[in-house]
Amino acid sequence: MLNLIQKYEGLIFDMDGTLIDTMPAHLEAWQQTSDYFNFPFTKAWLHSLGGMPSYKIAIEINKEHHLSLDPTEVSKFKMRCFSEIENKGEAIACTKAILEHFHGKKKLAVGTGSQRKSALELLKQTELLPKLDAVVTATDVANHKPNPDTFLEAARQLGVNANACVVFEDTELGKRAAHSGGMDCIMVEGDQLVFYPCPSSK
Repeated sequence: MLNLIQKYEGLIFDMDGTLIDTMPAHLEAWQQTSDYFNFPFTKAWLHSLGGMPSYKIAIEINKEHHLSLDPTEVSKFKMRCFSEIENKGEAIACTKAILEHFHGKKKLAVGTGSQRKSALELLKQTELLPKLDAVVTATDVANHKPNPDTFLEAARQLGVNANACVVFEDTELGKRAAHSGGMDCIMVEGDQLVFYPCPSSK
């Protein structure tokens, strides 16, 4: 895998579930939120929306379950639940090893659907922030995954062409975002890394 990655100028990592194992904490926060607002807790479906900001997930919950919850109220409650979880997750070994291997050799960025304040806190806690050249969050773009804007903005901040970057992701939503931005994608699947080239670059 290291030989494959060598050809890229920029490496862009999703954060939740890709670089830091926060998905269990996010799902716990969604469980608490579903209990409070009385909507079905569908773990696999919510996990599939990883990379989408909480506000937009709340909109999808309304669509999925034919509800009319206030997305702002739901997302604020969920983010508060998440912030109160003490152990939000550790760095994921396989992607952390790649980031550390290429630190100082490649341009490195995070492109996440988390809000900026939360993302920076997590990256500081896991001691990853000093190794990054750019951090792009849900706060920084108008169109979120599966739109490519998060990753395109990360490439722009790195000063690297999008097609010279590879994206690391853990959800289909994120892979679609990478490919729609013209970038190859490496997916975290269990403890394996699997390469998915951008269809338009074949």
